[in-house]
Amino acid sequence: MFPKEALSRDAFLCGRLHLWQPKAGYRAATDPVLLAAACPAQPGQSVLDLGCGAGAASLCLAARVEGLALHGLELQPAYAALARRNAAGNGLAMQVEEGDLAAMPKALRRDFDQVIANPPYYPRAGSPSPIGARDTALRAETPLADWVGAAARRLAPGGWLTLICGADGLPEVLGALSPKLGTAAVLPLAAREGRAALRVILRARKGGKGAFRLLAPLVLHAGAAHDGDRESYTPLANSILREGAGLSAAFD
Repeated sequence: MFPKEALSRDAFLCGRLHLWQPKAGYRAATDPVLLAAACPAQPGQSVLDLGCGAGAASLCLAARVEGLALHGLELQPAYAALARRNAAGNGLAMQVEEGDLAAMPKALRRDFDQVIANPPYYPRAGSPSPIGARDTALRAETPLADWVGAAARRLAPGGWLTLICGADGLPEVLGALSPKLGTAAVLPLAAREGRAALRVILRARKGGKGAFRLLAPLVLHAGAAHDGDRESYTPLANSILREGAGLSAAFD
């Protein structure tokens, strides 16, 4: 477990959530908030968060959609403990199991309405982080295709996978969708207007037969370049990252 002095308590969604995170190690930033915004969950549905970390994506989703049955799978026990602590500290219920998606814990071998995932994205051949927990959280040891396959097995018919990953991982993700997942749409995430998208969000439906769609990019920052020590989010990005708004309109 992380010692008390190694943790910070950080505000998300303009203080609607407060999450304990390690000061040194993997720390949630914008990716889990964007992932939560893109998930089309409805009140009363069940959600499985693969590689839930400290619970940021699930808890941001629960802040927007009431009455969800939240479940998480986390490889690292210290992060799993933080996810449970963060859920309880925000008045939310979340069942978190420790384990690997290649050997799914028995408690999670059931159908879910929604599966969300923010897989590690640093290349396996890159230089390791000196902080072991951070390296495990970020290094892509498990192929993206395995994440997609695990999600497909856990989804109920008609359920949705929502996944955020690096743009360079998109070919592998798309190649893993068939035959179980279809009606796929990809939302590129661009830092600024005219910049290449470095990350993407994918939504795909179990049993879906709709055509693949590549959507217009979501631009996160206004202006051509960073112009000072202040935030420069576009109005849409600000509504998501600060106010907890959803992204379903971008996928419709």
